[in-house]
Amino acid sequence: MNVFDTSASTTTVRLSGEIDIFSSAALRERLLGELRRSSSLLVLDLSRVTFCDTSGLGVLVGIQRRARLMGITLALTGALPYMARLLHTTGLDRRLPTVA
Repeated sequence: MNVFDTSASTTTVRLSGEIDIFSSAALRERLLGELRRSSSLLVLDLSRVTFCDTSGLGVLVGIQRRARLMGITLALTGALPYMARLLHTTGLDRRLPTVA
């Protein structure tokens, strides 16, 4: 996971590799840390994610809920076709906004 800021009000986190039962707890903790440092928009770049299971989807939903409580918008970008299908199939594409 790499973090890079695109502006003062946006934090972008580039995720990579597999988001699964083995990595989801660590990812959740790192994203919670990024939320504490974010101001209004946290963008998760999924362009380097090679796999995501239900525990990974659970992390995305949980982080989105926490972000909303903190007044922060969580958005996704760069979803590869398989990830876009997964988000669509689960209905998360309607809950998690995307940015270009």
